[in-house]
Amino acid sequence: MKKLLTLFSVLFISMLALFAQGASDSGVDNSLNNVLERGTFILGLDDSFPPMGFRDENGEIVGFDIDTAREVCSRLGVELVCQPIDWNAKEQELATGNIDCIWNGFTVTDERREQMTFSDPYVNNAQVLVVRGDSPVQTIADLEGATIGVQAGSSAQDAINDTPGFLDTIGEIVEFRENLTALMDLEIGGCDAVVMDLLVANDNINRSGSDFRILDDTLVEEEYAIGFRKGDVALRDAVQQQLNAMAEDGTLAEIATKWFGADITVVGK
Repeated sequence: MKKLLTLFSVLFISMLALFAQGASDSGVDNSLNNVLERGTFILGLDDSFPPMGFRDENGEIVGFDIDTAREVCSRLGVELVCQPIDWNAKEQELATGNIDCIWNGFTVTDERREQMTFSDPYVNNAQVLVVRGDSPVQTIADLEGATIGVQAGSSAQDAINDTPGFLDTIGEIVEFRENLTALMDLEIGGCDAVVMDLLVANDNINRSGSDFRILDDTLVEEEYAIGFRKGDVALRDAVQQQLNAMAEDGTLAEIATKWFGADITVVGK
């Protein structure tokens, strides 16, 4: 009798597993319902990426993306949870369900589009070269044989690879965990230039007062958007709807002006 009950138990559990697998393969998108039922929206970010998302002097995570996401969450009736992640493992963090989205100055690329579901772009950006103020470098051509710093796993790495001839002329690429670490290395002369986001570069120079300058030459033009798990269309659409409403009622412009001094957003424009 016990053996028979055990057999029934095993069969029952197996049927449940098959049912669950069938549900996951059925194409049903529960991404929005999962967030609403849980009551939290988990945002993955590099918490050293000002002005998009970073820690202030009190250790609180702040920034343009954070203020924007918090307003979206308020309108959706859920709580924003900011989850710092290893930027070099961001795709894994998203795919395994540790976070609901990547929202932190996240550049749209063709490769990332294959792996994720993206919102509409909300800010335009570019990959630029930052050098010390006393550097003789004036153009990209002056960087022949130079040591270039870059954040590991960032779109700056793609920009280096995608700029015709650039990779062939520079001397060495040094990867850093964070842009701020790369800039510290630049300041002490460890590298000759750092490739990074224009918005972040401008903010760092203005905020820190460091003797850096940005070359007029840009590597590539880019767009920031929010990355969701592949197939999480319902959640993406709900967030996008709120962003569109915020652009229409002026809330998004107010947040942008607070962090950038002007409305540089492109939602609905």
